Amino acid sequence: MTSNTTSVAPAQTADAPDPRRWIALGVIAVAQLMVVLDASIVNIALPSAQKDLGITDANRQWVITAYTLAFGGLLLLGGRIADYAGRKRAFIVGLLGFAGASAIGGVAANQGMLFAARGLQGAFAAVLAPAALSLLTVTFTEPKERAKAFGVFGAISGGGAAIGLIVGGVLTEYASWRWCLGVNVPIAIATALAAVPLVHESKAHGDTRYDIPGAILATAGLVSLVYGFTEAAKPDTGWSGGTTLAFLGAAVVLLAAFVIYESRIQNPLLPMRILLDRNRGGSYLVFLLVGAGLFAMFLFLTYYFQATLGYTPLKSGVAFLPFSAGIIVTAGIAAQLLPRVGPRPLLIVGLVMAIAGMFWLLTIDADTAYWAHVLPSEVVMSAGLALVFIPASSTALVGVGGHDAGIASAVLNTSQQIGGSLGTALLNTLYASAVTAYITDHATKSGVTDAVKGASLIHGYHVAFFWGGILLLGGLVSAVLFINAKREDVPTEGAMAV
Repeated sequence: MTSNTTSVAPAQTADAPDPRRWIALGVIAVAQLMVVLDASIVNIALPSAQKDLGITDANRQWVITAYTLAFGGLLLLGGRIADYAGRKRAFIVGLLGFAGASAIGGVAANQGMLFAARGLQGAFAAVLAPAALSLLTVTFTEPKERAKAFGVFGAISGGGAAIGLIVGGVLTEYASWRWCLGVNVPIAIATALAAVPLVHESKAHGDTRYDIPGAILATAGLVSLVYGFTEAAKPDTGWSGGTTLAFLGAAVVLLAAFVIYESRIQNPLLPMRILLDRNRGGSYLVFLLVGAGLFAMFLFLTYYFQATLGYTPLKSGVAFLPFSAGIIVTAGIAAQLLPRVGPRPLLIVGLVMAIAGMFWLLTIDADTAYWAHVLPSEVVMSAGLALVFIPASSTALVGVGGHDAGIASAVLNTSQQIGGSLGTALLNTLYASAVTAYITDHATKSGVTDAVKGASLIHGYHVAFFWGGILLLGGLVSAVLFINAKREDVPTEGAMAV
């Protein structure tokens, strides 16, 4: 994740680099790791948190979407804040705010308190993440050293999810789900204290006006859209309910107002020129749709492992590791293939594999073997998605000048987070509706048997995975229709997407 870092003077001159820059890299990397793993660590803990706080199936998605919505919705503004207020200052404030929000979530007495804490975490992460990447850019000014530093940063971003799965499983199983949030507190505080002497301040100069109305319109519109999906999941409301239609209608109005407003002001939060190029716009759309399917897949597989197969939280985390390993291994192959074959063939092959992997999950049942059903799906899907992430990260920067490189990369990450938010909310709604309909159709005069309840969950998972596959299919159609960049068009440095 990044922000616009043009017109920035390096903290150290090229002939006098900071002797502590590699230690500073360690500090920045720890902060990035904390932001990345916070999504996966909570995924593993979610079934325990739902049971402990009495969260309904319709509302449980807020534990994920409150974070990703605030993160994605405020990421562009967070990048501007880091640039204008000072990157070191934003980095430290983001760390301390993240620690405070994590502490609130760790002691949450009810679902509302937990949802609010997760939203607050996302808001501070939206300041912290772009500040971290900007600091990396200005700390390492020599090209070879910068490449190494970005390699470390990318490895942390790629491996953070896997670490979160294991740490989340260990903490939930042997301590409490609350420690999945509380563990951030000492880490964030220690990292902030270490940053004070090790990280140098830098900021952008010139026009430093913030687009606050744009941020409010975008975030309010997205929250309204997710809330509309949540209302639709309630049995007594549904898609035709008054509150559902009201929130969905408000979302359309707010997001339309955001687009109109951004196209008319001088310093927009999201310049429309970034979106209107077919390759860049296609890349963002691919990331939006892939994020929608991917985040939801993690949610429903977590519940399948723990609620249906009876896995412990730790075993659930381990069961996800092949997916993370597949991403990491195939990403290296994709990076080698990209300059040889270009982005389009990789995208098409990768998305076809991802769709096949998602539909493979339609074969799971209450007593199917992990090795024969889930594992092959994870391997195929992860390999395919790595072939998507690498080229799409590069085509997101096709034709972008230096002035817009930061914002183009930030929009890519925003697309993924927003896609995850909307996909999780939408597919959770479809899941809840499918479970309710199945129970209604199969209930007997004596009530609902345990067998029917178990079968209803499987039916709900199948519905969610089917529509997750359809979202990935939408990504494939978008890649075919919009992305036509050749191998010589692709920038040598792709966007940082995590």
